[in-house]
Amino acid sequence: MALKSSIARLKLQLADLDRQLYRDFPLTLARHPSETAARMMLRVVAFALHADEQLAFGRGISTDEDPDLWLRNLDGTIDRWIELGTPDPDRLKRACGRAARVTLYAYGDRAVPVWWKRHQAALERLDKLSVMQVDDGAMQALAEAFQQGMTLQCTISEGEAMLSWDRGSLTVAPRTLKAAV
Repeated sequence: MALKSSIARLKLQLADLDRQLYRDFPLTLARHPSETAARMMLRVVAFALHADEQLAFGRGISTDEDPDLWLRNLDGTIDRWIELGTPDPDRLKRACGRAARVTLYAYGDRAVPVWWKRHQAALERLDKLSVMQVDDGAMQALAEAFQQGMTLQCTISEGEAMLSWDRGSLTVAPRTLKAAV
């Protein structure tokens, strides 16, 4: 019998100084049994960095056709496709064919440099693609802080997310490996 996803709920209080966006987002995430808490929290951080009323979580880690997050226009076209991890370059190439902009948040402090060295040449040719690396330690700290129903305050300035909650705070500063053209 297959394990079912668990549901995680939290409230994101966002102050995006870069885009002048100030809003609360009640978030509900389905967490696949194979998804780590750190990866789930990276989805929350990616949501904060790209927050929009139309931004939605994909159907999950077990669905190959969907990104982790996406922003669809009212006409059904995909404006933003957001991936997490170190996917195959062919997946990112397909995403660039379907969306106006693609952002990858790569994680895995030891795996990312090896993955990047292997695929950099192919990924550099994808004009719509941005690749950002996120520190594992920050995601692990967020995962340990997560509590069902928690409120997470997030202030974004110059591309960095300063996060705080009732018992702590930290800053997530994604490092750009490749910027979209």
